[in-house]
Amino acid sequence: MKKLIALVLILLGAYLAYMGINTITGSESSVEIIGVELSATDEGAQSNGIIYLVLGLLSLIGGGVLFTKK
Repeated sequence: MKKLIALVLILLGAYLAYMGINTITGSESSVEIIGVELSATDEGAQSNGIIYLVLGLLSLIGGGVLFTKK
């Protein structure tokens, strides 16, 4: 049973980390008008992306610890 929970935590952690990276990368856009580049960032999306990353890493670590424990 512990191995199943560990596997679920590892898969959940990988998914959350993936979502965090995509959220952070997609939160910035830029436009070039007459040689001038304008960029805008969505700070709320970046914060959400960081939260996803932290939760993903914690899940990965927790799953790894559960998987290796006897």
